[in-house]
Amino acid sequence: MASRSCLTIILAAGEGTRMKSSMSKVLHEIAGLPLVGHVVKAVQGVDDGADLAVVVGRGAADVQKAVGKISDTARFYEQTERLGTAHAVLAAREALAESHDDVLVVFGDTPLIEETSLRAARNKLAEGADIVVMGFRPENPTGYGRLVEENGKLIAIVEEKDATDEQRKITFCNGGLMALNGKHALQLISAVKNDNSKGEYYLTDVVKLAHAQGLNVIAIDVPVENVIGINNRAELAEAEALWQARKRRDVMLSGVTLIAPETVFFAHDTLIEADVLIEPNVFFGPKVAVESGAVIHAFSHIEGAHIGANTSVGPFARLRPGAKLAEKAKVGNFCEVKNADIGAGAKVNHLSYIGDATVGAETNIGAGVITCNYDGYNKFKTTIGSNSFVGSNSALVAPLTIGNGVYVASGSVITDEVPENALALGRARQVNKEGRAEILREKYKAIKASKNK
Repeated sequence: MASRSCLTIILAAGEGTRMKSSMSKVLHEIAGLPLVGHVVKAVQGVDDGADLAVVVGRGAADVQKAVGKISDTARFYEQTERLGTAHAVLAAREALAESHDDVLVVFGDTPLIEETSLRAARNKLAEGADIVVMGFRPENPTGYGRLVEENGKLIAIVEEKDATDEQRKITFCNGGLMALNGKHALQLISAVKNDNSKGEYYLTDVVKLAHAQGLNVIAIDVPVENVIGINNRAELAEAEALWQARKRRDVMLSGVTLIAPETVFFAHDTLIEADVLIEPNVFFGPKVAVESGAVIHAFSHIEGAHIGANTSVGPFARLRPGAKLAEKAKVGNFCEVKNADIGAGAKVNHLSYIGDATVGAETNIGAGVITCNYDGYNKFKTTIGSNSFVGSNSALVAPLTIGNGVYVASGSVITDEVPENALALGRARQVNKEGRAEILREKYKAIKASKNK
């Protein structure tokens, strides 16, 4: 669509009172991404160079921040009063006056809108339509505005309370989203009046205004999911379920095996290559990539991680942000890995915690091993070389470097560097130094206070 200039206006100023939340409705998330973020991504998918105007209201600064993470060119306009959809669009009057070929008006709380629907609307503008209304056909049209057509043209949008008995039989309903010819958009929207029971300016009124001017007004059919708006937490959950079902199907069609698809949950940016096997009850948080041949066993929780080819994760594993597994690495049951590189062929088999660490190729980490990376105030790194063996129930106290080919005896507490090919046996009798814990706490409090000055 790059040959036609486009302005997309996202209306994101609603109060969202039915969400019963302290934050703006459009900031609530589906698959780890705010509702408005899903809309921005769909718009960018149609034309990454399109101009984007976002009309904000409640929680404006937070909405701007969320959108800014996805688009660095979006412009923001504040609607200080809530006087209807046409009034909201006119908050972006400055952008509307720039005479784009196409103008898309979408809503920040319709996260399931797809690129195909937006593209279809713009294609109709390119073919000569002046206004394109996105309609849908629900199983039960009760409560929705009806799209009244005549000879293939849309002549009116009638709300159910104002509809005749004959009009209520219409099953083609208004989805709210609209595309307009940029030559007419500003004058049509500016002409909308508020002579209705609520005293608000409705964007839908541009249909009858355009029809009266002899302009070409049509409606197109889009899938029901595309125009679902979120008004409360129940609808948020329903939309999440629809998004997940769509994602699962896409993933499976791309060559990934999901044994129990309905139990696997993805984030908006999950990347999974073909020939990955995912067992039941796996959760992917944001920023996860999985390479071909990996097996993700049941009940694993993964976020911010890169999982290499032919690896094995779980069951009951947790990979936290910064976890990187090289080819053929294994992180087994009840293990947690955070901000750590697990080398090719390395194994962290069970009941271990590896944080802020590097584990070399072909190294074996025994059961119950932990990297003691945090002293209550600061975090430190553990580096373990390749082809080493760390015996069960060992504690590796960072900062620490363990060389290649090292053998750490089970039950050891390792506090000093271990040279290449050495045997480390860190066992000693207990020594208590009374009062030292309090001295240590005071020392760290003083250090922290000096850093915060």
